[in-house]
Parts: sequence; C-alpha cells; structure tokens
Amino acid sequence: MKDSLSLADWPVAILAGGLATRLRPVTEKIPKSLIEVAGRPFLEHQLRLLQSGGIRKAVLCLGYRGEMIQEEFRDGREFGVELSYSFDGPELLGTGGALKKALPLLGERFFVLYGDSYLPIDYAAPAHALVASGKLGLMTVFRNEGRWDTSNVWFADGVIKNYDKKQQTPEMRYIDYGLGVFDAAALAGFPAGKAFDLADVYQDLIARNELAGYEVTQRFYEIGSHAGLAELDAMLRSQKVSSTK
Repeated sequence: MKDSLSLADWPVAILAGGLATRLRPVTEKIPKSLIEVAGRPFLEHQLRLLQSGGIRKAVLCLGYRGEMIQEEFRDGREFGVELSYSFDGPELLGTGGALKKALPLLGERFFVLYGDSYLPIDYAAPAHALVASGKLGLMTVFRNEGRWDTSNVWFADGVIKNYDKKQQTPEMRYIDYGLGVFDAAALAGFPAGKAFDLADVYQDLIARNELAGYEVTQRFYEIGSHAGLAELDAMLRSQKVSSTK
C-alpha cells in the first residue's frame, strides 16, 4: 500500500465487542454502541465525527449482541462511512484478538478506536506521525495528570517508555487517549483465534522500540462509565443548542 495520507484510504477498526458490565443494567439488553446519547445511538455520533474528520471506511469488531448493531447501521451509507463487520464468534476474543481477526478487512495500515471513545481531534495528524516515525504502531496520548481517568502512560521526550493499565507508576502522567494507528505487521506475532488485549500489542511494540507516541491536547470523552456517559450527553446537547442559535 502506498503511504497515502488521504484518510479515505485509512480504515478505522472500532472495538465494540465487550460486555460493558460497568453500564449495567442499561447494557443487559443492548450493546454499548447502541446506548442513547443526546437522543441518538452512541455509534451514530462516533461515525458522524469520523466522517467529518475525513474517514470513509470503518470495520466494526463485534461480540456481545453485535447483530443488533449490524441490523441498525447496515452498510453505513446513511452516515457517510462504509461499514464492514467482524464478529468474534462463540467466545469473546478481547480487543487484541478481535483486531487480529479483522485484519483481512483492514489492509496494511489503519486506525484503531475504542468502542466507547468520542475523540474530537484531527485524525490526519497521528497518521502523518506514524508514517514519519517508520514504526509499526502509534499510540495517541493525553497529559491527564489523573484528572479524567487513571493515568497509565509514561511519556517523556516524545517517547512512550511504559504503558500499563493495571500497575501505575509515579512517572505515568499521561493516558492512552483511545486512538491507535497500526501497520498490520504489528500483530504478526500474535495467534489468530485466541483472546488477548490490545494492551498486549502496545507493550510488545514498546519492548521492540516499534511504538511511536503522539500527544493530543484536546480532552477525550467516553461512555465507559455512567459519569462519562452523562458528561458526553451534556456536551453534545450543548453543541446542538449552540448550532441552532
């Protein structure tokens, strides 16, 4: 694949196969992507944001109640984003395993977005940064200082030195922003059909000096918790009000 930086050539994998236990009882009957935010399913907001940023293709990596998402969004034409679907199968594969399974639909280079993240940034910038780095992967990071969630990245002098969601250290002042950019070769060493986490991929790349870092200054929004859901709902509703004035 050419190093084209037209975002129409860069698909995004949306990792939306989890059980969303923190949002129960809401998610006992529907997947997280279909939770209503500001009057519309959350995935609709995600897709419209991606489309406005220049992205034209998305692969939905689905597991829990994923067929409901496919029935609702179909080919994505209504939202200006061509949708494809990759299902875990009988057992959940985790974020890494789901991404590995979706590789045939993604091609050589692609974005990876968590299914509960709403990220109002310039998506071209991290794509440029990955190409310039010559590395196999890139993690976007945000200087969090423990404000929005638990900081989990040690990022210094433009380099990601450590990333761990379970064991934090004092040097971790940044957080995984929720958007990665990858070359398919980044997952070559991981087994197909087995469950593993995207964090495992990031840590493997760090160990091999194959992970670039890109600092984002805009804060992130998420619906992984009831508090985050309420905050995003309020933000999107305020945008609607201001746009009608």
